[in-house]
Amino acid sequence: MLQTDTREHTAFREDHETAAAVAATSPFATPNAPTVSRELHFQRCLWCATPAYRRSYCRACGSTAFTRQRSEGAGVVVRRNGHAPHNTWFVAMDEGFNLLCEVTGTAPVAVAVGARVSVVRSVAPLGQGLPLVELAYPARSLGRWW
Repeated sequence: MLQTDTREHTAFREDHETAAAVAATSPFATPNAPTVSRELHFQRCLWCATPAYRRSYCRACGSTAFTRQRSEGAGVVVRRNGHAPHNTWFVAMDEGFNLLCEVTGTAPVAVAVGARVSVVRSVAPLGQGLPLVELAYPARSLGRWW
């Protein structure tokens, strides 16, 4: 036979209100709260140790077994992706994986292939979008480029 709780609805309401009050005072109140994290995590295959970023299987051996590791957050710009207004670039990280990033803090024309970058924000606040990187060394002035 189905057993149900015999407490009245008012008791359920009080418990729910208490839980809501505790959750509202917690610093981690909502899961979608904007957080800025400079930590970039990547995956490493447990079978062949190939590094990857946001993959469901290893591109070298096809395994689906990964371990999660923290990246140092430094890399080199490899090439531009798309048009200049978007300022998106492929970056080869020092750990051996490539990822698509958005360069911030400088004009798109100041970014060159081979420039060193460091991670500013690993993921957008809602888990969408591209990681943000900035130039490790300030770009030269664009006043006189010839």
